[in-house]
Amino acid sequence: MTDLANVLAVGILLGGTYALVSVGLNLIFGVIRVVNFAQGEFVMLGMYGAYAVYAVLGLDPLVALLIVLPALFVLGAAIQRLVLARLRTEPTMQIFATFGLLMLIENAVLAATRGTAYSVPSVVAQASLSVTGVQVGASRLLALAAATLAAAGLGLFLRRTMLGRAIRAVAQDSAAARLMGVNVERIYWLTFGIGTALAGLAGCLLAPIYTLSPQIGTSFILPAFAVVVLGGLGSVLGAYVGGFIVGLTEAFAGYYLDPALKHAVLFAVFIGVLIVRPSGLFGQVGAEEVGLREQS
Repeated sequence: MTDLANVLAVGILLGGTYALVSVGLNLIFGVIRVVNFAQGEFVMLGMYGAYAVYAVLGLDPLVALLIVLPALFVLGAAIQRLVLARLRTEPTMQIFATFGLLMLIENAVLAATRGTAYSVPSVVAQASLSVTGVQVGASRLLALAAATLAAAGLGLFLRRTMLGRAIRAVAQDSAAARLMGVNVERIYWLTFGIGTALAGLAGCLLAPIYTLSPQIGTSFILPAFAVVVLGGLGSVLGAYVGGFIVGLTEAFAGYYLDPALKHAVLFAVFIGVLIVRPSGLFGQVGAEEVGLREQS
């Protein structure tokens, strides 16, 4: 019973990490219809941003959020306006552009750091809690809480504010939203900025947990894509729930089968869900095609 409790705890906490990384990725796809391969690198930039703030100012990663989030929002908005907006009528080229961004960011950080691994100390990272006899790291709990708050806050923002309704309108039908007076280009760069800032949030909160390296972003992007597709393309709730599905699947497969097989089991579940429900668990049927038809 103790083993089961430990596996459940690991799966839930890992799921919170994946959900935190995936919420921004799903928002970007839901509105702009771009498969953003660079989202993992934005998480990595958030981690290095937290390290830079600590190294220069001596501030904890939680305080570094006040600097890193606005910086990544501006970076994301600039990338959308200067790169992706110019390729809006070429969806395939947008995908290649995000892959190019992945390589550019990763190699730029590699050149700047010379491949040196860094760690970010945090008061929270050193703490742990006992939950029903299971020791749980406070940093993981914080990431879980942040994923929950980010998903809930983003959901309320999209439903209760005028700007959120405009974002939803563009996601549903950008041509009709434009006819209703919505500035679609503004919504695009705003959405990409928010999605990038959410990646920065994930990076700051995960920096004390992981050893920083320029390649760390790639360890998040494949599970994040699995989360997005499992939960439903464009669904914030789907990204949140999908994170726990992926986290629990990896935890149970790694413990009860073989750690080397956890990704094989994960993608077997992934393929099974797609066969039964191609739109994902919470996605709207056909949502994965609407945006591409609108841009063609």
